[in-house]
Amino acid sequence: MGSATERKEPASQAPRVVAIGGGTGLSTLLRGLKALTPHLTAIVTVADDGGSSGRLRQELGVLPPGDFRNCIVALADDEALITQLFQYRFGQGEGLDGHSFGNLFLTALAAVTGSFERALAEAGRVLAVQGRILPSTLENVTLVADLRATTTAGLIRVQGESAIPKAKLPIERVFLRPDRVRAYPEAVRAILDADLIVAGPGSLFTSILPNLLVEGIRQAVGASSALKVYVCNVATQPGETDGFDVGEHVNALQRHVGKGLFPYILANNNPLASPEQPHLQPVTLGHTTGSGYRIIAADVVDVAAPWRHDSTKLARELLRLYHEQCKGKEEGEK
Repeated sequence: MGSATERKEPASQAPRVVAIGGGTGLSTLLRGLKALTPHLTAIVTVADDGGSSGRLRQELGVLPPGDFRNCIVALADDEALITQLFQYRFGQGEGLDGHSFGNLFLTALAAVTGSFERALAEAGRVLAVQGRILPSTLENVTLVADLRATTTAGLIRVQGESAIPKAKLPIERVFLRPDRVRAYPEAVRAILDADLIVAGPGSLFTSILPNLLVEGIRQAVGASSALKVYVCNVATQPGETDGFDVGEHVNALQRHVGKGLFPYILANNNPLASPEQPHLQPVTLGHTTGSGYRIIAADVVDVAAPWRHDSTKLARELLRLYHEQCKGKEEGEK
């Protein structure tokens, strides 16, 4: 028999896990977690404004569907078929060129059901998605960044999630416009009910922080009694975290959301260089202690693609940490 972290636990015993993020990092995490627990909720950023998602957002006023599409694919029961279908991208056709089928499907379903959140629920039901996928907010937000200029002492302000990494300048801070937006109530409820909350992996400034900058989301994480873990990327991201070690990732996170929001930091301790992607450098542990957090170092890298996490390794390490902390808490209460 395998350990509790190597097989899906009985539903009554499995932890309720909330994963916060966006992009490919969130779907990587979900792909691993769905094999271990049936109680999954993904909370997804709505700040994406690039590519097909950006076009649909601008032309039709819908929430950007791309990150939600990736989560649906990761959590679908028949992932192979849904991947081929939802990730299919039209290469020609007036108005269709560049759009993925999954983005168009969600956009059409939102029109049919009357809301984007209802579209997500119906898509989950029809496609046998294992878990829930929720937006952090239903409001139309824009991500803005203050970047440090290399030639002057001043800051340059850049607007739009897709434009921030393209500027290739050090990021001083990111924030939302409007600055006060209402968190999606179901997302807040999921956070407050969670046993384990995971932020990351993914783009720190453009996928993870846009969720936590929604005040109600950040407050709910702070109020939750769940085990809270930030998963640091295994590789640096050009235009966002160039040259960052683990400590610098955590410092940037804390600078935006305060110290202690995520007391545990899961970091890779098997840094591997990638000849295929030489511009993506391994994130080193660097300074491994800090105010308000504890670093958990483990081998969570995908050996075949060392710029990303291994879904199975990552999920098992998170569940191992969860069970370890639960055991310690129970022993402390005796």
